[in-house]
Amino acid sequence: MLHSSSVTVSPPPEVRRRSLGQVAAWAAVLLVVGLSFPGSEVSPRTLLDGLGNSWRYLFGDPARPGSGFFPPDFSRFGIYLTQMGLTVKMAVLGTVGAVVLSLPLAFLAARNTSPSPLAYQLTRRVLDVLRGLNEFVLALIFVAAVGLGPFPGILALVFHTTGILGKLFAEGIEDIDEGQVEAVRASGAHPLQILGRGVWPQIVPHVLSMTMYRFESNVRAATVLGLVGAGGIGFYITEAIRGFDTRAASAILIIILASVFLIDFVSARLRQRLQ
Repeated sequence: MLHSSSVTVSPPPEVRRRSLGQVAAWAAVLLVVGLSFPGSEVSPRTLLDGLGNSWRYLFGDPARPGSGFFPPDFSRFGIYLTQMGLTVKMAVLGTVGAVVLSLPLAFLAARNTSPSPLAYQLTRRVLDVLRGLNEFVLALIFVAAVGLGPFPGILALVFHTTGILGKLFAEGIEDIDEGQVEAVRASGAHPLQILGRGVWPQIVPHVLSMTMYRFESNVRAATVLGLVGAGGIGFYITEAIRGFDTRAASAILIIILASVFLIDFVSARLRQRLQ
């Protein structure tokens, strides 16, 4: 007669270390979240108490006839539409300029294509700086340098987006199949041919997808750069809100939202076809 006995199998040491690491990571996340509350003045009660004020601001106060954002005032629809078109142009030029700058930087910032550790570290830090400077900050700098208008807004988008796309492109380069690169290298190709035939064909879908995604983001960013005098429809919405012309502001917001929805829809379809 056979007797069954329970056998306790302990997990391997590496599994235990991984589990302890995950627990420590989650504990650190919860600690950071908990430490973020003091001083942040987060108050659900204040939010609930202020919802009535938000409602009156958006839909009007019965004691103040004509207040509120509705109905929208489309009397200057042609001007708003032209300025929205200018905003999209800013996003297009900002994105194209960023792609031109970020591609060579991405090859320098990828471990498997950078010519040296020093070039890798320096390029990574440059991308960190560009990515860390907000479009608003850059727009203020360029407005002081070249004056008001869409040009400083385009420059702000170019440099900020270069920092983002450079990092994204570099990560895509680091994830390529090195076997294809070795096959090109074994054929006697020089470094530029290796990049052109071994690396570039593998990252084209990634580059196109990330470019379209950043174009969507740049359209949204460009709509508000006018707040600092960097051109586009943001200038008009700033003037409308400052002048308490809330119905004109409502019309501008509707045009912005409709444009963003349309661009997001078209961009999503293009990304699906490119994948």
